[in-house]
Amino acid sequence: MPFKTTQRNWHLHAVLLALWFVFSFGIVFFARDLSGTFFSWPLAYWLTAQGALLVFIAIVVVFALVANRRSPEVFQFDSVEYGSYTASLRRRFFGFVVGLLLFLVALGVAEQYGLPKAWVAGIFLSVTLVLYAVIGVFARTADANEYYVAGRRIPGVYNGMATAADWMSAASFISLAGGLYTQGFSGSGSQPGGLAYVLGWTGGFCLVALLVAPYLRSMNLYTVPDYFRVRFGGHWPRRIAAWSAVLCSFTYVVAQLYGVGLITSRLTGVHFEIGILLALGGVLVCSFLGGMRAVTWTQVTQYVVVILAFLIPVSWLSYQQTGNPLAPLAYGQQLGKITQMEQAFAVSPQEQEVIAIYAQRAEEFKHKLADVESSLASEREELRRQLRILGDSKAPDAQVQATRKALASLPKDVNAARELWTKNWLENTEKAKALGGMAPQTRPFAGDPEGSASEQAEFSTSRANFLALMFCLMVGTAGLPHLLTRYYTTPGVAQARRSVAWSLIFITLLYLSAPALAVLVKYEVMANLVGQPFDALPAWMLQWSRDPNLLSFSDVNADGVLQFAELRVGADLVMLASPDIGGLPYVVSVLVAAGGLAAALSTADGLLLTIGNALAHDVYFEGNSNKAEAMRRVMLSKFALLVVALMAAYAAAQRPAGILYLVSASFSLAGAAFVPAMVLGIFWKRMTRAGAVAGMLAGLGTTVGYMVLNFPVLRQWFGFSEEHLWFGIQPVSAGVFGVPVGLMMAILVSLLTSPDSAEDRNLSPPLG
Repeated sequence: MPFKTTQRNWHLHAVLLALWFVFSFGIVFFARDLSGTFFSWPLAYWLTAQGALLVFIAIVVVFALVANRRSPEVFQFDSVEYGSYTASLRRRFFGFVVGLLLFLVALGVAEQYGLPKAWVAGIFLSVTLVLYAVIGVFARTADANEYYVAGRRIPGVYNGMATAADWMSAASFISLAGGLYTQGFSGSGSQPGGLAYVLGWTGGFCLVALLVAPYLRSMNLYTVPDYFRVRFGGHWPRRIAAWSAVLCSFTYVVAQLYGVGLITSRLTGVHFEIGILLALGGVLVCSFLGGMRAVTWTQVTQYVVVILAFLIPVSWLSYQQTGNPLAPLAYGQQLGKITQMEQAFAVSPQEQEVIAIYAQRAEEFKHKLADVESSLASEREELRRQLRILGDSKAPDAQVQATRKALASLPKDVNAARELWTKNWLENTEKAKALGGMAPQTRPFAGDPEGSASEQAEFSTSRANFLALMFCLMVGTAGLPHLLTRYYTTPGVAQARRSVAWSLIFITLLYLSAPALAVLVKYEVMANLVGQPFDALPAWMLQWSRDPNLLSFSDVNADGVLQFAELRVGADLVMLASPDIGGLPYVVSVLVAAGGLAAALSTADGLLLTIGNALAHDVYFEGNSNKAEAMRRVMLSKFALLVVALMAAYAAAQRPAGILYLVSASFSLAGAAFVPAMVLGIFWKRMTRAGAVAGMLAGLGTTVGYMVLNFPVLRQWFGFSEEHLWFGIQPVSAGVFGVPVGLMMAILVSLLTSPDSAEDRNLSPPLG
């Protein structure tokens, strides 16, 4: 039965959880006090960007080794047959890796001999998508066990690779390094970020390993809502869990399809919306035909593409700048140089001149906003007067056309003018700050704990937001259904523990390199671009500036030289343009785009499968397990997956908020909805069905309510005029309130209600 190892391992749990807490929340809370250096890194930066990750790996590895030694399990497969199966997998895997590398080399050689770039991109994109489709076709199945959990025979190391691909979404691949570029260590005082993502998305696996994955795997379930049926009985816990899975997974998948559209349009030149539909076909072929069996092996191949696409550019940039291709070991020396250049920019007369111009523009827009109707009317009348003067003086056509264009581009009404001018006012206000509003790379938090009252308040808010975001990402990791379902595919509990360890190892390869890439690109920009004449800027800047959301620059002070404040680098550019920045062949640029595509597709596969299964298996059929219904469940899951995929594609085509923001919101939702009831149900036998329902509804309701009150788009939609922040916490971290509310409500209601009978729960009471 499940839960039987809980008593034997509680001392191990306590020690490892204490270690996890110290190396996550402990080092972050005291980051400002951790002075000194570790080799060439500032100590706090190294502990947060690298040291903590290594400790997290040690925690899950030690737990797997010790727990598996204490509780050996009987292997459910014939050892000889399974050994032959794993040997065959190894041969196929290494054959694929070698074949991919040879394919890259061949394309690189063909490029050098004159193969057009469009052909390079088209061939690589076609081959990778066809490969994913072939796997989906060959792995097609209508068997419920294969469709939902890949037959429960995926070895831990391959499941770890599939989990890593499932986990390293478009946010990790495309936006993480860019977020670290723009946000530095911790982001600004009001907008958390930076290394909170690195700590949150790795430290959460300690909770998965210690508190969730082995116990769910021991129950032989198909979906996460299945757990709530088995543990608590009745209908409502499972229904709430199913709809919560749909909510958080849909938010997440929209972000992935947005990334798919961005990459596909960049790689092929098609429109953004067409790019979404093209790549969506690749997702559906895998998840629609073969379910988890197809998705697993597709994700293994996608992981290889993702990790090669990330490591090659960052290693090359590291070699160029430091002479060492091992970027995580070498980039520390660039941090000190960046700090010196940041200080130089802060006092540079040219930079100050640009900042003053932005401040003046911000003041002009603020003045317009004081009386929008009058300002719009006077501006329109002034342009009409200029047109009449130009016409009377027979001015050149170019000047007349420019004035007409300016008149035509004026907002059509007062509401449009207010929206546009407010946006311009905010943008120019941000640009008028030091470093164009970017946080210094190694500064732990905004403000000053020993400064003025306002600086102290800013410091407290900045640190609180960092800790809140990290908490939500960690707890959300332990509750995301598409991640937890991956551990249902292993042969047993011991393999599930090993698989969590392998997952974190494979993920950390990228998460150790992302801060390195951010630092190396920032050094390249500061040292080799800033101060260059505009007519001497590299060609890649002109190419990427076609999309102003990715890159924009202008000669604000008209001195003909690029200043740092005149350059705006979008977060999504840093990874996608890294081969161009390093001067690598175009085939590497295509590999990077294909890597981003693979990251988005692999996560979208898992998310859509989770949503389809939740709707069909947990909402419609509610787990009816006779053979006739099993086939119908699978078919309905496929249909639901198709419908949800089209809905998510439509939502992504509306170009919603940034990828990182959307993904982070889904973590708050998952953490609040699932984790309190799930963990209490595993470790506390007094937990009741009523407590689970109350905890899930209270946690999810608090989280959603806080987001509605404070997300700008949602606030405007529901007609709320002002923010209602609690303790200055941003809405992306709403789970920091939802999780404790759900936890307290679940405990309180469980204590106030009668214990559920074993028959109601369908299993004997847990031994926690």
